[in-house]
Amino acid sequence: MTLTVTASKPMHETHRVAVDGAVDADGHILEPPTLWEEYIDPAFRDRALRIRVDENGLEELEIDGRRSRMSRRGFPSTLGAMGYPDLAALQKDPERTYLREAPYGTMDPNERLVLLDAENIDVAILYTTVGLLWEAEVTDPALAQAYTRAYNRWITEFCADSPRLVPTAHLSLSDPAAAAAEAERAVGDGAKGVYVCPFTHDAKPLGHPDHDVVFATVQDLGVPFAIHPTFEPQWTKGERMGTWENVKQLRLLASVTASDGVRHQFTTLFDYGVFDRFPRLKVLVLESGGGWIGYWLDRIDAVYGHTFIGGRVPLEHKPSDYFRERIWISCDPDERTIPALAERFGVERFLWASDFPHADHTPEYVEDLNELVASFPVGEQRDFIGDNARRLFGLQR
Repeated sequence: MTLTVTASKPMHETHRVAVDGAVDADGHILEPPTLWEEYIDPAFRDRALRIRVDENGLEELEIDGRRSRMSRRGFPSTLGAMGYPDLAALQKDPERTYLREAPYGTMDPNERLVLLDAENIDVAILYTTVGLLWEAEVTDPALAQAYTRAYNRWITEFCADSPRLVPTAHLSLSDPAAAAAEAERAVGDGAKGVYVCPFTHDAKPLGHPDHDVVFATVQDLGVPFAIHPTFEPQWTKGERMGTWENVKQLRLLASVTASDGVRHQFTTLFDYGVFDRFPRLKVLVLESGGGWIGYWLDRIDAVYGHTFIGGRVPLEHKPSDYFRERIWISCDPDERTIPALAERFGVERFLWASDFPHADHTPEYVEDLNELVASFPVGEQRDFIGDNARRLFGLQR
């Protein structure tokens, strides 16, 4: 029996997608608080991820039996706060807990289907929430693998009763051989794709040959390999802006650079020639915006094709050629440069994503999406709204 929790909140105000056939390429769930205790391998149960209450009555994560360094002081209550106007007030209120603040449709599959119907969305491809937080703090590869296995067992059960809810498996590159084995197990259980975070604790580039066992396995499974932003260890952020007193003021900068890790790791796939070694590998870039890809490809194409640096890069073709054939990117509904990029690189490369219910994206995603879709040529609107994602994930219409 699937572990689910029905939200205490009624369904929020919704809007309808204007063009039929929509597929949300990156929606999220909120995990039940006891998921890891109930689904983790028994040998790791005493180290399971949990939500605890601190000395001030505020929730925090417990990771490997220790208080989280990054997810504390009421932070769990904000994980489903899309559209909430004052996160600080929410976070400081002991009565506003993770469960009480969970929006409708985030913890129960039947509720999610009702929400999709209300928004005229056919399918949601689902990713983790709490799972985006813990990997920055878990340095034991065995525990990281246990956490991913627990989540993947649960999400495939969560989605099992409806093809409109598409599970994707969280892999941890802390142990590439174990991650490859977990990819096989999870896809066998029903996962339609896999995703990794944009760092490893040993600071190994994503394209490094040590990860080849994962690329080979995912290629043979025929599912997309996605890179998704997560919390990252502090060392990944550098010291360009100095002290925390400086950094905490830079809220807009933090927002636009939050996905730098994804962009950097995506680019290492070219530096290491991954696309030539694995010619059937399908790569998906998630929750990093899409507008940057034009500049990015122009720049690395130019360096590859016209400088001495490019002569040392182990690629048979220029980077944009691989993008046009085997790379997909999700964009935010409020981006306005996407139709021009789609005209240049091919509309089939672009997907849209809501990021529901996370607070760093706008709750007006449906209205923004309708405006964005209307800016595409009529003949491309169905591809962008859903058919591209269907083809990528092998979904039936």
